[in-house]
Amino acid sequence: MAIRRVFIANRGEIAVRIIRTCKQLGIETVLAVSAADRNSLPARLADRAVCVGPARSSDSYLLVNTLVHAALASGCDAVHPGYGFLSERAPFARACEQAGLVFIGPTPEQIEAVGDKLRARSEAIAADVPVVPGATVDTLQDALEAATRIGTPLLVKAVGGGGGRGMKRVDALADVAAAIELASAEAAAAFGDARVYLERYVSRGRHVELQVLGDGHGRVIHLGERDCSVQRRYQKLIEETPAVGLSASLLAQLREAGVRFAQQLHYRGAGTVEFLVDTERDCFYFLEMNSRIQVEHPVTEAVTGVDLIAEQIAIAAGEGLRLQQADVHFKGHAIECRINAEDPARDFAPSPGRVRRAAWPVAANIRVDTHIDDGAMVPPFYDSLMGKVIAYGADRAAAVALLQHALAATHIEGVATNISFHQRVLADAEFQHGGIDTGYVARLVASGATPA
Repeated sequence: MAIRRVFIANRGEIAVRIIRTCKQLGIETVLAVSAADRNSLPARLADRAVCVGPARSSDSYLLVNTLVHAALASGCDAVHPGYGFLSERAPFARACEQAGLVFIGPTPEQIEAVGDKLRARSEAIAADVPVVPGATVDTLQDALEAATRIGTPLLVKAVGGGGGRGMKRVDALADVAAAIELASAEAAAAFGDARVYLERYVSRGRHVELQVLGDGHGRVIHLGERDCSVQRRYQKLIEETPAVGLSASLLAQLREAGVRFAQQLHYRGAGTVEFLVDTERDCFYFLEMNSRIQVEHPVTEAVTGVDLIAEQIAIAAGEGLRLQQADVHFKGHAIECRINAEDPARDFAPSPGRVRRAAWPVAANIRVDTHIDDGAMVPPFYDSLMGKVIAYGADRAAAVALLQHALAATHIEGVATNISFHQRVLADAEFQHGGIDTGYVARLVASGATPA
C-alpha cells in the first residue's frame, strides 16, 4: 500500500529526522506534541502538529489510545514510533494494527519476543548465536547457587529493561541478595516488570551492534556494525562504524550471527542486534535486540549511503527489502557524539532551560541531527539529548579530527552541555588508538582527566 500521511509518535531530533525523509518521499507528516513541545522545531517543520496531552510523557507520549485516536482523527494511514517512548511496546504496535494503521516497525509478536530478555536469549540459543553464561532467578536460593556457579563479578539484569536501568554489578556473593532486591525494584518502577536474571560480567568487553533490515518473511540483510563502547553508566555517548581492532573472522562471525538471529524471528523492518565482545577471550555474546531505529543510526547511513528511515517506510508499505546484501557497500569511517543538556561538573546532572543561542557546525562531511535552535526550550520532562554531531572521513583518524573541529565550532548558550567531555575523550590517547572497552569512561573519570 502507498503511505500518504505518517503520524509521528515522538519528539525531538528523531521527529525532525523522520520529517526530513518523509518530505523527500512526498509523504505528509502529523506530529504528536505535548503541551511542552507545541513551539518546538519539529512542530514547526511537520505539516501539522496535534497536542496529545500535558508535558509529562505519562500524560502524553505514552498514552496508547490517545495517540491512536489522534492518528486516525488526523487522517494518517501509518505511524512511526521513533525510538524510546512507545517504540518497543507491543500493545502500541498491536493497537495501531487493530485500528487499521500501518505500524512502521516490527510486528507486535516480534517486539514481545525481543523485549523479554529471557525469551530473546532463548531465541538466540535456537538460532545458534552465543549467549553470555547466565541463569534465571526464581528464588533467592536459586540466585545464590547460580551466582556461585557463574562466579563474580556478575550482573543482575532486568528481564524487560534497557539503558542500564534495573542493572546492578555484583563483586561478592554476599551482595547478591541486595543487588537483586535493588534491581528488581528499579525494574518494576521503570518497566512494570520486576523479573531479573544473572549474567557473567565481562570485565574487558566492547559493545558492538549490528544494523539489520528484514522483510518479515525470513530475508534479512545487515548494514554493518557499530561500536558503542564509549558509555557512562550503560548510556552510550559516542558511536562509530566500522569497529576497529577486531579480527576479520570475528566480525564475519558476528555479522552472520546477527543476521541469523533476525532470520529466526522472520524480523520485519529495521532492528539492531547487540553483542558484547569479550576481548580477552576473542569471542562475542548476544546481548539483546532493539526493535526500532537507533539513536546512532546516522553513522551507518554515512558509510553505506542508505537512508534507514526510508527503508523502514518501504518495508512497512509492503515493498519488502529493496536491497540485496551485495548492494550494501561500506566506505570510510563515521563517528557520532551525542550532545546532551547535562553538566559534567555536576556529575552530569540534567540541565534543562532555555537555549539562548545554538550554533551548530556547518562543514563538508559533517551532519547535525538536532531539534534545538535559538530560543528552544529543553524541558525537564524528557531525555536530555539535544542533538548529534556526526563526522565522516576516509578513515578513523580523519573522522576523529573532523569531529574535533566540528565540536570546537559548536556553541550552545543558556544550558550546560557535555561538549567539553566529548572534546576530552576525542583528544585522549587511548581513545585515539581505538578499540576501547566499555570500562573506558570510568577509567578516564577515575584518572581525573575529566570531571566526574
